[in-house]
This record gives sequence, structure tokens and C-alpha cells, in this order.
Amino acid sequence: MAKSLAAKAPSQARRASPSPQPAGRIPKPKSKAPKRKDDYTSDGVDDNDVFLLPISDYQVTILVTIVSAIVRLYRIYQPTSVVFDEVHFGGFASKYIKGRFFMDVHPPLAKLMITLFGWIAGFNGDFDFKEIGKDYLEPGVPYVAMRLFPALCGIFLAPTMFLTLKTVGCRTTTAILGAGMIIFENGLLTQARLILLDAPLMIGTAFTALAFNSFTNQHELGPSKAFEPSWWFWLIMSGLGLGITFSIKWVGLFTIAWVGSLTLVQLWVLLGDHKHVSMRLFTKHFLARVFCLIVIPLGFYMAMFGIHFLCLTNPGEGDGFMSSEFQSTLNSKGMQDVAADVLMGSRVSIRHVNTQGGYLHSHPLMYPTGSKQQQITLYPHKDDNNVWLLENQTQPLDIHGNPINGSTAWNNLPEVPYITDGAVLRLYHTPTHRRLHSHDVRPPVTEAEWQNEVSAYGYEGFDGDANDYFRVEIVKKKSKRGVSQERVRTIDTKFRLVHIMTGCVLFSHKVKLPDWASEQQEVTCARGGTLPNSLWYIESNEHDTLGPDAEKVNYANPGFLGKFWELQVVMWKTNAGLVESHAWDSRPEAWPVLRRGINFWGKNHTQIYLIGNPLVWWSASVAVAIYVLFKGLAVLRWQRSCGDYSNTIFKRFDYEIGTSVLGWAFHYFPFYLMQRQLFLHHYFPALYFGIMAFCQVFDFVTARIAVVGLKDHPIINRATATALLALSGVVFYLYSPLAYGNPWTKAECNRVKLFSTWDWDCNNFLDSYDAYSSLPSVAAVPTPEQSQAPVIPQAAVPPPQVPIVNEEPAISGAPPPPGHSIVAREERVEYRDQHGNLLDEEQVKALEGKVEFQTRYETRTRLVDADGNEIPQSVEPEPAVAPPHPDVQGVDSETTKRSLVPDEPIPPPEKSVEGVKEAEEKIAKPASEGNEATKLASEGSEAAKPASEVNEPIKKEEVVA
Repeated sequence: MAKSLAAKAPSQARRASPSPQPAGRIPKPKSKAPKRKDDYTSDGVDDNDVFLLPISDYQVTILVTIVSAIVRLYRIYQPTSVVFDEVHFGGFASKYIKGRFFMDVHPPLAKLMITLFGWIAGFNGDFDFKEIGKDYLEPGVPYVAMRLFPALCGIFLAPTMFLTLKTVGCRTTTAILGAGMIIFENGLLTQARLILLDAPLMIGTAFTALAFNSFTNQHELGPSKAFEPSWWFWLIMSGLGLGITFSIKWVGLFTIAWVGSLTLVQLWVLLGDHKHVSMRLFTKHFLARVFCLIVIPLGFYMAMFGIHFLCLTNPGEGDGFMSSEFQSTLNSKGMQDVAADVLMGSRVSIRHVNTQGGYLHSHPLMYPTGSKQQQITLYPHKDDNNVWLLENQTQPLDIHGNPINGSTAWNNLPEVPYITDGAVLRLYHTPTHRRLHSHDVRPPVTEAEWQNEVSAYGYEGFDGDANDYFRVEIVKKKSKRGVSQERVRTIDTKFRLVHIMTGCVLFSHKVKLPDWASEQQEVTCARGGTLPNSLWYIESNEHDTLGPDAEKVNYANPGFLGKFWELQVVMWKTNAGLVESHAWDSRPEAWPVLRRGINFWGKNHTQIYLIGNPLVWWSASVAVAIYVLFKGLAVLRWQRSCGDYSNTIFKRFDYEIGTSVLGWAFHYFPFYLMQRQLFLHHYFPALYFGIMAFCQVFDFVTARIAVVGLKDHPIINRATATALLALSGVVFYLYSPLAYGNPWTKAECNRVKLFSTWDWDCNNFLDSYDAYSSLPSVAAVPTPEQSQAPVIPQAAVPPPQVPIVNEEPAISGAPPPPGHSIVAREERVEYRDQHGNLLDEEQVKALEGKVEFQTRYETRTRLVDADGNEIPQSVEPEPAVAPPHPDVQGVDSETTKRSLVPDEPIPPPEKSVEGVKEAEEKIAKPASEGNEATKLASEGSEAAKPASEVNEPIKKEEVVA
């Protein structure tokens, strides 16, 4: 804080007698220095409230906004297919509209806004955004409207920078320079044109910086401005900005840290002004900041999750991350009250506690190794194969001493057969008539010495053997207080099942079984397994003696606060777990120098690659370096009592630019502590503060520091700013094809590719712009199941040619177009590259021996008339019916049906050729921030396949010509 440090003069000073003036001499008047206030008012600060700017600045703001809109909205419809993380954030919009619960590591505000824009434009949520490159046009997705929200955020980022620089005292020319650097920053442009969260995050960060700098300006004007309407307005806006930023991404925590640290400095200075700030007034300052900078952001953040919960009321692929209590609040996941007491003879479903992967499950499939007995798995959906009958270790006896057999054997006993702590029982799988079983055999996947296989063993009428016995151990500290700690009760009792013969404990963990078990979760018997992975509880419970009057229990409703806190914990753990490498990730040390970018999308010899404007990027880094050197020198001179801080301009330079560099540091250095996946776009908030710092340094050097000699020549400020702005625009233009996905030539690409680490492929582009006009236009078709393969031509080899001269329709059932007749059907081999482009004979011959071809028996229908001309037609492929989802509700009637499309690119061959793996690494892939939460089977998030599901062969469609 640039607080006045003027020393107090003694109120009573001994004055020397005035010396006599020479005769005839007039004394010179003493020059008056500006009076320094002795309160916490800062020196050299003017009222820079953005509501008090001259009209010309508002006109400039409007002009900047218009230019920003032109740059951001230019060809926003391009490309017409899914790009990079649109896979996730567009997919979340579909889930919001359908109300299906999902798990994501980011808060919901920006995703809700994207959904709102899509819903207003008529999006019904049927499109799944499944793959990069999936076409938007054919299904009629209003993707432009969904991209419009990030675009608007990107548009308003430039005028926000302009107003922020005006707030911190920069000249209008300097503020225009800063806004222009935002407009012509290629990386910010790329993110603002797609369905991504970074543009909303940036405008939230920028608005917070504007609001807090405006509040700081009012605060530094001293006690006269404290608690005035403008003071309150900007303090409240600062809190709202923090709430908005934090509700978009948790990177907002760094913005909160920046605001919080500067707020502590303000409070420290207030505390030191004991003459003008009483403790009562200090408390008022403190409470005002607590309310505006803590309560308002937290309230806004929680409100966004309230809307999130209201929208997601149905089960979805993310509910497996949540506790059973949380899941019970979702439609169809809740259950009726069930009997509380669990008895011998109860038919129960047993659920795992820790991984929340699902229910103890078996099905009539055998292990391929080990004992080759029936499989035991963990299955995340309610199913008849989850039901187990709890048997005592011996059958009960009747009055004659004979054993009572059957499932009703325990219904008429004189004493209620409770299951108490230490009871030994057997678990009978009623659908397959086998019992839960373990033995000293290694599991098929986790082949560790401390793990035993768990299987289902026996047959109907078989009495079983000693390896079927398990002892119940109630874990009292995890169970509900009271009777649930003494005997097993539904939901409330958490227990372990200890195998009597081997001493191992029934166990499950974050491991999936292979396809032969339908990728369901592994269950083993572990010696020394961790307690959380060995805990179980009973969810459903039926017994013939427990009538409608029996005591009932159900999951406790966690309420909003319980759900909110649980989701925060799950988000934190999931975010921390994103540690796998990614083809396009980068580390923080590479960001300030713009070492590499991210491949977003590529098709038809065009590409979208996230890379910044080098001039803007490096200018921001240079500004940070300049301030660090300045601060180091200033500290050394301060230690030597050089008195630099008595100079107002020196103090303002230190504080104003130091504030921006502090913002840069708070948004940059914490990433060094993270082991998770990181990408270039994580640097954007720090870049914004770096641009601010550069503009402030420029303003001080050219317009405020008298020593340099430029202050008295404003034309230098204007000319230099204009030159920098023009140069930024030129560099922006040179790299703009990578941001817009426009055609580019190899020569131009190679000319501006300064470093080998800028790893976009210039060979992907054509030799001239004229070559793009000769490219065949390709009709939009749905994207294949897998991501694009490396450049390997592949062949479609149909059966031998069989000419047919009749007019029967093709297998697809599509009739010939009216007015035409089919005169022949012919079949031929067509070679295509990974983009589906047809290769001519010369291209195929040139590639022979250099690549490996893969055969695909798949054809399409082509009609020709008597002259041999192809007849356009509209063929509707047969819909493929998806296997039923084994959930409680059965098949979702709204599940979209997908069919195999003719000429669909096929996956690359398993046998690799030279360079294939390298090429795969360069294919655009979505980041795992969003989808990791939906694919981790360890948390039960991905539904396991039903055991009965069989992989059907690819359906072949006859292709005739």
C-alpha cells in the first residue's frame, strides 16, 4: 500500500531569530510542497472510477467491443463438428437437459449457461458429443448458439481490460493497447469460439480484477471515500466477481487468494492509522470485507450447486461416484422403506461401502482360470442376480430333530434368528443355486499372494462344504449407534465377512475384470486388506416373518448441505486423481515462453491448434521479469537507505505493477504443486495479469516517469502503442488459420513455425489455396465410434463381382429415386484415407509397400442410370438396437439408436507400421478433466456390462453400384 509515510513535525519547536536581510534585498518566496495527508490516503492517486470517465473513453470502449466482436464471431460456425473438450462440456449440456446426474471436476455455472443458450436455441439433449469430429449439421445441433456464450465472454474481455487499465490510472492510448493485445491474442480467441469453460473463466477473472482495482482506488482516496456508495458498489462487485469465477472453475481460488492478500494489506494499513481509524471503525471495515468478499462469493457458489441439483434429478453415469444416501435422492434410485432387522433366512442385497461400485453379484459365467468356478463380481445396478439368502451354518431342526430344508426353514423358529456380531453364516445365491465360496486359489486378475479367489460353488440340493462359511464382524465405529452395533440391521450396520477356513476378508477394490466378466468389478478375499475396502452393508431385506408392521428403515436424506459437501469432496479427489499423461499436456515452466500448444481438431487439410500470439505472450513475460528485477534492486536500495520510496512515482510503480504481478504469480506458481494433467490454457488467467503488467510498465515509461524524458512528448506514447498494436495484429493474422481452422499453405505454415516444439504438422496443409477449392465436398456423416486414425489408407474389399440386372431394391430397403431405374449392380474396391477421402489409382500405387492395408467387408449402395451416371439418393440405414440397460427402469425409451454408416472410417490395423504410434500421439484428443469422472470404473461411474451381453459382429450392408 502506497501509504503516506511523512514524519510528524513537533508541535512546539524552538525557532531561531531571523537573520537580518541585507538592505534593499527582497526575500524570495518559499516554494510550497504539496501537503501530505497524515491518514491512510495514498499519495499520487486520482479518482479513476470508471463511471466518471470522459465521453471519449466510453466511445472507445464501444469501438473496442465492436472490433472484439468481429474478431471473435468471424466464422464461428467453423468447424461444423465437435472440437477438443466440446466432447465434455457439450455432453454436459445434454445431460442437464435430460436431467441425468453426471460427475465433473468443475463447478456448474459456465456449463449451466452453455446449456441455457443451447436450450433457448432448441437443443433437446439428444446429441451426445461423443467424439472429436462428430458432425453437428446432420443431427441439427444448435452448436453456434452454444458457442455464442463463450464468444460473448471473449468479446467483453477486451473492453474489461480497457476499463481496468483506466481504473489503475493508465492513459487512454495505453488502455487501447491492452484491449488490442487481448483482441489479437490467438489463444484467447481459440478458446472463445468453442464450447469450453476458459472464456467464461477469463471474463470472471477480468471482472473481478476490474471491480477490486476500482474498490482499491476508492479505498486509497482515504477516509472521505470510505463507505460511500461507490466504495460499497465496487466492494460488492468484487465479491460477486469472486463468486462467479469460483463457480466456473476452481482456478477461482487463486483469484480469491489474490484479492485476499491485498485485502489483508489494506486492513494492516488501516490498523496502523490509529489517529483516524478507531477500533470500532476498523471492525466496520473488517466486517464489510468479510460479508462482501466471503459471504457473497460463498452464497453465490452454493446457489449454483442448488440449481445444479435441481436440474440433475435423474440417475446418470456419474451417480456411482456418490454415496448411497446421495443416490437415493435421485429419481428411481430411491427405494421404499425396508425391514430393519436382518434374520437368518432373509433374502438380501449386499452393497460395498468404499468404492460404491455396487452390489455383491454372481451370474452363470465361469472364471477362465483358477478354479474355473462361477464368477463373483461387484455390479452397480439393481438386479435379480444380486439377491442372496442368508443361511445358518447348520439347518434348523424340527420337533423330531430332523433338519428343515428349503428357504423357509427359519420362518417358524421359537426364537427370532437375529444375525449378531460373530455369527457364522453362508450366502446362498438363489438364481444359480450356488453359495459364496473361497479357497486358497489366486484370483484371475489380482494374482497376489495375499488375495484369494472368491467364487460361487455348488448346485441345487448340494449341502455345501466348509469353504462356504463366513463370520460376520460388525464394525461398530462405522455403524449407527445403538442396536445396529450389536446385530446386523439393514443400511445402518457396516460389517466385514471373514472366511472361516482361510481367515481372509471379503474384499473389493478399484479393479475391473476383463471382457469375460463384462468388465464388472473384481471381488476377492484378502488377508490384511484395508478396512474401507472390506466393509459391506445390506440394502434390501425380505423375510416372510417380517410383516408390514415390522420396523422399517431407509437411507437418511442428506439434504442440500450434505449433498453439497459430499460433491465437493468427490470433486477434489477426482481432480487430484487426474494424473495420467496426455498427448498434449505441458508443464508450467513451458507456459511463459509458449513452448507448445494443443491440437484441438483437424480435418480436410485444415487444423485448429491452440497457440498464443508470441508477441503478446512474450511481452507479458518480459514485463514480469522487469518488475522482478526492479523489485530486487529496490529492496537493495531500501536496505541501503537510499530513500527511493519517498518518491511518489516510484511508490506507485512498485504498488500498481506489483499488484498485477502478484495476480500473475497467484495464477501461475500453484500449478507447480499439482501432479495432475496440465495444459497451456491453464496459463490464461496468469497471462491476463501479465498483459496488465506490461501495459502498466509501458504507461509509466512513456507517460509518467519524468526521468526517462518521454513524459513531455505524448506523441511517443501514442506512436509506440500504435506500432505495438499493429505488430500484434500482424502476428495474429499470421497464426489466425490455426485459430479459425482456415485453409493454409505449407509454405506459410513453415515460415511462421519458429520452434520445433510448436508441433502442428505443416505437411497437413496443401501447397496452395487454389488446391482447397478443388477438394471434393463431403456430405456430413455421423462420426465413427473411435477417434480418427493415423494416415493409413484402407481398403473396402467386397465379395466377388456378381452382376444383377433387375430392379430389386438394396438390402437397406431404399427404393430407387422416382424417374430412374437400376440397370445394373456392380461392385468394386475403393481405397480411402483416414478422413474418408477416396484415393485414385495413382495414389494407391504410390503407397503400395509403404503402408499396411486393412480389409473391411462393408459396402454401400450406388445407383447408376443407363448412361453410367450416378443417381443421387437418400439412404436411411437400418437402426441398430442397443442392448438393454440393466438398471431398475430397464431400457430408457429415450435412448438414441445408432446405425453403422456406409463409408465409415475403420480403426487402424493392430499391426503397426513405422510412424503409426507417433502419428496417434498427434491426433486431437479431449482433455480428461471432464471425462475422467465418467470413465473411472473404480468409483462405479461407468456402468458394467450385463453378463449376458455378447459382442455382435459388425453388420454388413450390401454395396452395389
